[in-house]
Amino acid sequence: MFRSGELGTELQALKRELSRLLDTTTDDVFDAAKSHAESLAEQIKTAVSELGETLGEEEEHIEQLIAERPIAALASAFALGLAIGFMLRRH
Repeated sequence: MFRSGELGTELQALKRELSRLLDTTTDDVFDAAKSHAESLAEQIKTAVSELGETLGEEEEHIEQLIAERPIAALASAFALGLAIGFMLRRH
């Protein structure tokens, strides 16, 4: 026969088990997301570091070019400024 007391007990046990599973899953998902975020942050730090090194090398190269040809560098900067000025004025 149908016993509501046993059914209530079983439902409570099921509820506790489901709650435990959901809590465990949430913690596991959080840990996995945290691990992934830390890995991604490390990759970004590495990429930014490499970019900084590359920009430093290029900066030295540009400084050397400007020092070797100051008048050509000045004329190029002036011409570029004029071109940008004309383009901005038309829009």
